[in-house]
This record gives sequence, C-alpha cells and structure tokens, in this order.
Amino acid sequence: MNTAVRKERTDAAAVLVRRPGPRELHPVRTHRRRRALELSLAVAVPLVLVLLWQLAAAQAWIDDRVYPAPSTILADGWDRAAAGDLWPDVRATLKRVLAGYAIGTLAGYALGLLMGSLSLVRAALEPLLDALYVVPKLALLPIFLNMFGLGEGPQVALVAATVFFFVWISTMSAVMAIPSGYRDAGQVFGASPWQMFRHVLLPASLPAVLVGARIAAGVAVLVIVASEQIAAANGLGHLIFDSRALFQNDVMFVGIVCVAVLGVVFSELVRILGRLLTPWAPRDRGRGQS
Repeated sequence: MNTAVRKERTDAAAVLVRRPGPRELHPVRTHRRRRALELSLAVAVPLVLVLLWQLAAAQAWIDDRVYPAPSTILADGWDRAAAGDLWPDVRATLKRVLAGYAIGTLAGYALGLLMGSLSLVRAALEPLLDALYVVPKLALLPIFLNMFGLGEGPQVALVAATVFFFVWISTMSAVMAIPSGYRDAGQVFGASPWQMFRHVLLPASLPAVLVGARIAAGVAVLVIVASEQIAAANGLGHLIFDSRALFQNDVMFVGIVCVAVLGVVFSELVRILGRLLTPWAPRDRGRGQS
C-alpha cells in the first residue's frame, strides 16, 4: 500500500507545468521590443566603428592621408554632391546595374523555368551552363569588349551574365523542388499550361527565385564596380580607381561609401519587392520575427 502511494506521488511530481510568458501574453509588445532591439543593434554597431575610426584619425593612430577621417570623407562627399561632380558617376553606375540586372533576371528566370520543367532540356543544357558558371565573370569582359566595343554594352552584358546564373540556378532548383502533388492536382483539375504556370509553378517557386534575385542584386553592384575600374570612362568604379591613382584617398572613400549605399539600397528594394509579391512566404530570419 505504501509503495503504491509513493509511486502515485512520484508520478504526480513529474508533471511539467508551463506557464505562458511575455511572448504569449503580450505578443505585440514583445514583437515591438524585439524590433527596437534589432534596429538599435543595426545602428549602434556601424556607428561605434565609425566613431572609433574618427578617434583613431584624430589621435594620429592611423595616417589620415591614407585613411581619411569619416568627417573628412563626409565633407568631401557633400561638397562633390553639391557641386554636381558626384551624380554623373552615380547615374552611370546605376543605369548599367539596372539594365544588366533586368536582362539577366528575365533570361535566367525563363531558362530556369524551362529547364526545371523539362528534363530533356535540363540534360542538354545543364553541363554547359555549369561549366560557364564557374568561369570568373570578369574574365568574360575582354570577350564582351570584342563583341560590343567600348561603351555601355560590355558593362551591361557583364552584369547580365552575372545575374543570369544566380537567377537561373535558383529558379531551376525551385521548380524541381515543387512537390509532385501540386502538379498532379493541377492536372486533375484540367489546368492548361498557362494555368499550371500561373497557379502552381509561379507561386510555389517564386519565394526561392526572389532569394536568388536578392543575392544577384548585391553581386551585380560588385561586378559593375570592378568592371568600371578596368574598362569605363565614368562610374563609381572608375571614380575609385582614378582617385586612388591620383592619391585622392578622400575621394576614393567617397566612392566606396556610395557603392556600399547603392548595394544596400538595391538589395533592400529587391527584398521589399519580394515580400510584396510573395505575402505567403516566410519572412527572412531575423526580420520581423519576435
């Protein structure tokens, strides 16, 4: 009798009671606090680094002729922008990035969709594209110069080629990863090829495609800056390379800051567009999650 009672008490003591915490009781308030903390960290970390850089330049811990203080860079950038000397280079780079990005995205998505849907097309083209993918894209610049000559053509083609591979791979992989049940359901309901694309392939693959497009946005900025340093008479890449050759390091850092801002803004715009186009997809990790 005593043994049975002890067993019952032991079982009762093993029951785990979980009480709701602040996240469950006040989800909106918890979410706002988390977002405020994330935003504070996102601002504080680069701000601290900039302040340390400013302090190092002011205390002569670093040579401000080689590494100008952030205040010097900001003042020089402001003067160049006010005088109108900065905007032609920004417009030239932005125009090349947007044109190449649009061409590469459309071509990569169309071919990725085709290869993901048709196994014979995939078998015929995938080995060739895999071989071209591993070729450094800057190595293609001389070929594009021979094809299009000097001017905007080689720059746009280089960006388009770079973006194409990122979008193609993400699209083909996304289409191939669509569960076969989705396709079977569309066929059961007698969906036409357009309806199959509109209601099955597009919504199921678009989130992964937009992830590849967002990565391609940042890489497109990197490639165009490197290309402009080699074969361009204007643009931010040319500004950075030319100012370094003339030992105008403050101007060089102005160009680098402009490139960083351009890359962040472009990538963020693609991310926002992706969220608007795919409201059913989960948000990025660390973004908007409590």
